[in-house]
Amino acid sequence: MPTIKEILQTMDYGPAPESTKEAHAWLDQHGRRFGLFIDDAWSEAADTFGSFNPADGSELAQVTQASDDDVERAVQAARRAQPGWVALGGHGRARILYALARLLQRHARLFAVLETLDNGKTIRETRDADLPLAARHFYHHAGWAQLQSEEFADYRAVGVVGQIVPWNFPLLMLAWKIAPALAAGNTVVFKPAEYTSLTALLFAEICQQAGLPAGVVNIVTGDGRVGEAIVNHPGIDKIAFTGSTEVGRMIRKSTAGSGKKLSLELGGKSPFIVFEDADLDAAVEGLVDSIWFNQGQVCCAGSRLLVQESVYPRFIAKVKARMQNLRVGSPLDKSNDIGALVDPVQQQRIHGLVESARAEGCEIWQPDGAAPAEGAWYLPTLITGASTSAAVAHTEIFGPVLVASSFRTPGEAVQLANNTTYGLAACVWSESISLALDVAPQIKAGVVWINTANQFDAACGFGGYKESGFGREGGREGMVEYLVPLSEDARPAAPASTRMADKGQVTPQDAGPFALDRTAKLYIGGKQARPDGAYSRAIHGADGSYLADIGEGSRKDIRNAVEAAHKASGWARATAHNRAQVLYYLAENLAIRADEFAARIARQTGAKDADKEVQASIERLFYWAAWADKYDGQAHQPPMHGITVALNEPVGVIGIVCPNEQPLLGFVSLVAPALALGNRVVAVPSEMHPLSALDLYQVLDTSDLPGGALNIVTGSADELARTLATHFDVDAVWRHDGSLDGCAEVERLSAESLKRTWTGGAKGRDWFDARQTCGRAVLQHASQVKNVWIPYGA
Repeated sequence: MPTIKEILQTMDYGPAPESTKEAHAWLDQHGRRFGLFIDDAWSEAADTFGSFNPADGSELAQVTQASDDDVERAVQAARRAQPGWVALGGHGRARILYALARLLQRHARLFAVLETLDNGKTIRETRDADLPLAARHFYHHAGWAQLQSEEFADYRAVGVVGQIVPWNFPLLMLAWKIAPALAAGNTVVFKPAEYTSLTALLFAEICQQAGLPAGVVNIVTGDGRVGEAIVNHPGIDKIAFTGSTEVGRMIRKSTAGSGKKLSLELGGKSPFIVFEDADLDAAVEGLVDSIWFNQGQVCCAGSRLLVQESVYPRFIAKVKARMQNLRVGSPLDKSNDIGALVDPVQQQRIHGLVESARAEGCEIWQPDGAAPAEGAWYLPTLITGASTSAAVAHTEIFGPVLVASSFRTPGEAVQLANNTTYGLAACVWSESISLALDVAPQIKAGVVWINTANQFDAACGFGGYKESGFGREGGREGMVEYLVPLSEDARPAAPASTRMADKGQVTPQDAGPFALDRTAKLYIGGKQARPDGAYSRAIHGADGSYLADIGEGSRKDIRNAVEAAHKASGWARATAHNRAQVLYYLAENLAIRADEFAARIARQTGAKDADKEVQASIERLFYWAAWADKYDGQAHQPPMHGITVALNEPVGVIGIVCPNEQPLLGFVSLVAPALALGNRVVAVPSEMHPLSALDLYQVLDTSDLPGGALNIVTGSADELARTLATHFDVDAVWRHDGSLDGCAEVERLSAESLKRTWTGGAKGRDWFDARQTCGRAVLQHASQVKNVWIPYGA
């Protein structure tokens, strides 16, 4: 007779299939043919393509391929609806968002089954994760709509928003994007993924049931041509895109110079770090959730396993044992862990990357068993022995494939974790909370989970660093993505004229025998430096008189300045109090020389009130010093048993091209907030009137600012901006000199490294007006939010 242990070992889950009756009935109700949802009306299905069940390859429905004319109709409908949607008020919008949340809950099972049929992910995931979180987003943002007039009184809606989502979380991504857009008063043209459009079309029906006004939400289906038409449409004010980094680059280039607001949530290659003191069994379960959730088709999947050397063999053995128990099969079976991939094309891509690792000598391990014969499937896979240069170690595989390696020290773990062009998410497992909270801020990622994985909530922002994109979804920062500061509407149509009267220019030779000694150098690494090219340019005053020569900076000077900025990384680690003190010192030392600076400004620009500009610059330094230790993060309380800490971190190295008007105040107004939050700066001062910035050398040297925290390179704004935008070690570029073409070029060139940009276009800015030059809107450009999830207890 078998023992109880032997009986338990032979026990297995029986099949627990989910009924698809209601989902198929809904498809049949529509004749399995779907048109577009535009202006609260359905178009006739035309020029259709198939939507298939990836688990067995069967066709579910025919979906319409939208045309350029269809996109035009959708944009026009959204444009007509937007004023009325704003006029409805926060409470009116909140009631409709609340109704959408309730309808999602009421039809949760239908949405979950339809999502599983169309996408291939398991019913447990759609039912227990995607649907509750989608409803949560509409509930949460109903609250933001209600509070908008109070919490975002200084902002307005962007206008018409184009939103494009991928196929891995079709309904959840819809909720992430549509809920904040509607709460803020925008109208939407939404494009679901070509493979997975059905739940978006079902959502269109509940928009009608909720009483959403015509034109507020428009859904256009189709392939990448539809997305391209949305991106390039001049009637769209913002693009919100989730998808591949490659397409994100294309969108950044396409929107350059258009004035469209842009948020990109792109790829990832997230590290899953396990320290030797971690609860290894809990970490294994977290790893299952991190890499094999949704078949690994998750941008933040923990696809790089980093385990401390002392426990590496034991942990890998536990991982293999757990993989052996993962159930691969029908996604509609509630007892299965891993469903189907979205399409055979994805299956082939994953297979090719795994085989490339095998060819490079890596060990490939898969559990026993076989995948179903029909459909798109791939068994959970573990790769060991890959070098850091192997394709599988740095390429986003987007499948159920884990690449494992070891590390010795916490410092090496951080170095390996950051050895990627991506920066979306990370997991840290350790029983030492001090170790975990020391490591988390050092990882260059927008989300860090401590002793947990794949936690999301509408109250907590989600988004990446580096080539994982920019912008956030969820939380207060996610709302700001769909708003514009009212101060932007008050900006002048063009910069104030700084053109000098044609009074003839005095050459250095005419100015006397000592004029040749008046050469202002560059300022790099805390020292004056001659330009690498040994070229200089004469600067003349408003009356044409010769004032000085300045160095003509070059690509190599920018390179040297960027290197100096990276060496000054201690400025980012300095306390906020220390940074505030330095800015106060700067203001104090500038005040001592106020008359001298005012005289210099007057000679350069001919300004009659140059002393006013100096006093405003001193006040601006005080202002940003005051913010340095007050721009705190937030502690969110999501539904999980724990907290999420949102940290405002510096962006890194920021290149700043300063305006020609108010050459001192414009310079200070841009450089000071960047320094206040711990960024290091490479500044290009006013091309026409650079001497006011160069006169700051002695002020900087006597104010305890570390060498390299601020570097000043003079020369051609166009050439130096171009170099900053293409430099892969520059994290952001700001340009506010009123050059429309120059700003567009910065945005276009930044696409290669997907660095953040803040450009002013052709419009001017009143640098004396605090509403246009101060406040949280500027702080948001100078920082990036990292959300660290910290569970309580085990």
